[in-house]
Amino acid sequence: MAWVVLFVAGLFEVGWAVCLKYAEGFTRPGPVAATAVCLVLSMGLLGVAVRTLPLGTAYATWTGIGTIGTVALGILLFGEQATPARLLCIALIVAGILGLRLTSTG
Repeated sequence: MAWVVLFVAGLFEVGWAVCLKYAEGFTRPGPVAATAVCLVLSMGLLGVAVRTLPLGTAYATWTGIGTIGTVALGILLFGEQATPARLLCIALIVAGILGLRLTSTG
């Protein structure tokens, strides 16, 4: 169950990063509020997950999910580059997360 909580925390990590982009330098109240809500939920759920999971594994996975999701949405929503090098780097992050998951207890 802790892994599910951690995954959802990672999704909220993506949420706050994307909302931050839409907040346009904290000038748009709706996206600013959404950023704050996503931040609190992301951190709160990470806190729940680390009760059971190893800290290093949980933190690396949480930031990895955030990184992968943010890059993917940057490509889809904001027209960022999807170069082979960027996609390879994302694949390496996925491999790292899977490796940590497979070698961790909890």
